[in-house]
Amino acid sequence: MRAFIFPGQGSQAVGMGKALSDASPVAKAVFQEVDEALGQHLFRLMTEGPEDQLVLTENAQPAIMANAIATLRVLEREGGMRLADKADYVAGHSLGEYTALCAAGALDLATTAILLKHRGQAMQAAVPVGEGAMAALLGADVEKAKAIAAAAAEGEVCTVANDNDPSQVVISGARGAIERAIAMAKDMGAKRAVLLPVSAPFHCPLMQPAADAMEKALAEARIDAPLVPVFANVTAAAVSDPDTIRRLLVEQVTGMVRWRESVLAMAGTGVDRFVEFGGKVLSPMVKRIAPDVEATSVITMDDIEGLFASL
Repeated sequence: MRAFIFPGQGSQAVGMGKALSDASPVAKAVFQEVDEALGQHLFRLMTEGPEDQLVLTENAQPAIMANAIATLRVLEREGGMRLADKADYVAGHSLGEYTALCAAGALDLATTAILLKHRGQAMQAAVPVGEGAMAALLGADVEKAKAIAAAAAEGEVCTVANDNDPSQVVISGARGAIERAIAMAKDMGAKRAVLLPVSAPFHCPLMQPAADAMEKALAEARIDAPLVPVFANVTAAAVSDPDTIRRLLVEQVTGMVRWRESVLAMAGTGVDRFVEFGGKVLSPMVKRIAPDVEATSVITMDDIEGLFASL
């Protein structure tokens, strides 16, 4: 059994998508459709920068999605492959869940791009710059991370945002609380704590204004039943019902990304091969979570050809 998986924020880089677009009219069409949907030259920003504009949440989110969908579409259109024939599940990390829904036909490409642009803007606006922060706790599991977050909170928001894998958990909240967590992390059993270069404290209660904004946006968006079930971040369980998908996407804005549990749950159903499209962020995590499964990354035309030959 196979799962197709899609990366979240942090996998963006200036130059992304250029080689793919140059090599494939199918990829080029994806980037053009996203530009038209957003009314901006996002692909130019992806390929030429400047980097300080690409990393802005409202640009990075649709850019990462477009790059992953372009990679998948090349495989589908040029290889004559149907996702439903080759994947049993799809899943994505944070914004990658939107990419997964697009890949599985629950959201069309233009709608996905517009929702992610809106999501990025809403998340950035939810907390004034400098008031929130996120940190990666390395060498700490989720229970240890919860204990560190609770000890550091001191009445401020400080919670686990991403349970990525057994050795990496991300916390999010008020800047003061996150700084306290970093200071005490080593004494409480983490190997290291690293402040992340993000512009807002994602996946914590401080994001409630963004969740409210996304509830309105998603209420107006058409969501169809996906071709294959999607593993949702906030439940780590498969979902196919459009109304449930809509509700869980709202909850995801403030909720914890349960990636480690999602991978274990997929492996538990018999998935023994994970294929990451458009990045090489999730596949190393998958191997740390479930060492016995196969995990590959598909980024270049050579990767696509190699995957096609092995499917």
